[in-house]
Amino acid sequence: MNATDDKTLVRDYFNATGFDRWRRIYGDGSVNKVQLDIRKGHQQTVDTVLDWLEADGNLQGLLICDAGCGVGSLSIPLAKAGAKVYASDISEKMVQEGYQRAANTLGQPNNIAFSAQDLESLSGRYHTVICLDVLIHYPQDKAAEMIGHLGKLAEERLILSFAPKTLALSMLKKVGELFPGPSKTTRAYQHEETKIVNILKNNGFSIGRDAMTSTSFYYSRLLEAKRS
Repeated sequence: MNATDDKTLVRDYFNATGFDRWRRIYGDGSVNKVQLDIRKGHQQTVDTVLDWLEADGNLQGLLICDAGCGVGSLSIPLAKAGAKVYASDISEKMVQEGYQRAANTLGQPNNIAFSAQDLESLSGRYHTVICLDVLIHYPQDKAAEMIGHLGKLAEERLILSFAPKTLALSMLKKVGELFPGPSKTTRAYQHEETKIVNILKNNGFSIGRDAMTSTSFYYSRLLEAKRS
């Protein structure tokens, strides 16, 4: 399967069965045990990024691109804190849900904008570009291209999360593939941290803060990359 097929698959998935599943996971309603674990893990990653940015003390008016925003789990609290947020996602339905959640939470804010776009078509310049839990949809060669593109949009900082490739997680992934559920439609790619770090360095960044979120069913390595 080539990268174009992956992209189409992801878009179709998150506009159909995947949308209903992940909207529940990213919400606060009733979910099963596995989904609850994923919800908690994803929120931990979001909270870590928020803690980093709030600790910097300059969120007010900061121009941020949330690339792959989903339903706005990160974009909405960033806008609430005073940042100027451009939120995009490949899924039109995810973007619509994010817009509605922002309206319900913030009223009609003028410091957050939602757009249905894939990562490759993003343009503009932002102080900080953030891309959480999206690299899982990119094989290694296409991940390098995508990170390079996002890096060109970031004036000062790029924050990424990815599923780390370790022996234990690779074995867990193989076991999970033996029991595919009806909503497990997209491929999940893991990435070696050394390769991600090298890609960032080759694009003019150095690693700042880092963190790891690890629950029973959610694993995410988080890196802050700053302009060297």
